[in-house]
Amino acid sequence: MIIYFSTIFFLVIYSYALVDPNFTLFNHPFWTSFRNLMVYFGYYKRFWLTLVYILFILLLFYFYFFFQKKKINVLKTSFLIGFLTLFSYPFLSHDFFNYLFDAKILTFYGKNPYQFSALDFPKDSWTRFMHWTHRTYPYGPTFLPITAIPSFFSFGKFFLAFFLFKLTWFLFYFLMVYFSYKADKKWSLVLAFHPLIIIEGLINNHNDLLALSFSVLAIYFLIRKKDKLLSAIFFIIGGGIKYLSLPLIFLIINKKLARILSLFLIFILILYLTFFSEIQPWYFLIFFAFYPFFPKLVEERLNLFFAGLLFSYFPYLFFGGWDSLEKINQKHIIISIFTLVNVIYFIFLLFFYRWKNLNLS
Repeated sequence: MIIYFSTIFFLVIYSYALVDPNFTLFNHPFWTSFRNLMVYFGYYKRFWLTLVYILFILLLFYFYFFFQKKKINVLKTSFLIGFLTLFSYPFLSHDFFNYLFDAKILTFYGKNPYQFSALDFPKDSWTRFMHWTHRTYPYGPTFLPITAIPSFFSFGKFFLAFFLFKLTWFLFYFLMVYFSYKADKKWSLVLAFHPLIIIEGLINNHNDLLALSFSVLAIYFLIRKKDKLLSAIFFIIGGGIKYLSLPLIFLIINKKLARILSLFLIFILILYLTFFSEIQPWYFLIFFAFYPFFPKLVEERLNLFFAGLLFSYFPYLFFGGWDSLEKINQKHIIISIFTLVNVIYFIFLLFFYRWKNLNLS
């Protein structure tokens, strides 16, 4: 556990290697020195930056499999993971800063983020380190009220907003682990320690984690409390955060066909986004909601593909940014290779179990 938490601690520090040079968390010489050191490492030592990232991913996967075989206190451990990642920087995505500003448009400027974008407030200092400043609010109606709460209590101060938003993600992560623990302890292990959830959910802070959290709540009430109405409400709230998760509503129909249909529809939606927009690793966080129905698939049989999603950041880290078609194509090649290897693994398992059953007969 000491080694694991040391890994998380150094991953949190490492996350600042790609901090925006214009990003100021607080005005103090210590912060300036730390930021300049991390900027030098992240922007001018790309080989070492990439190598360290690969080592972190390998370590996280090692511990993920290791913890599946050990008796540990999942709730205490997940609480400590969430606490440490409160201080991380979303180094692989800029969406988090858009969440902050979208909510600020509502709570500080009193405008509708569905109608106004960050570009409509050019004098705001937050726009210095933001991307996608031209777009209006692209998310569902249930996400905005959630983010409005930490935004309101930040009073327009970036330092407060940054940590209150981080705290919101931490609370939803812990809530997700807690209710999954009450439903199925092995499910909670997967949600607490999976590298894709830690990187994309807790460090990069994608709102898919919140959609997943509400989906876990919905499944808990569906399985343990047999309350289809409350379950449907939580599924709808989750779908209102990220529309991609809406097909989970079919899970309230307690039939195998409905579960397969739900999984299939989400897969089709991701394919649509892949071909008409871009494949993004965080889209697949919602797959972890299917653990109670397809445990082997989620826990272990998709991990080669999940690893490929995380390793697909190689061009972004090694060459810097997604500013060319060549880098994006390299990302696609990495994901495709890992997907192919995962398919071969599926085929191997299929023939292995058939051969095993034949021998037993």
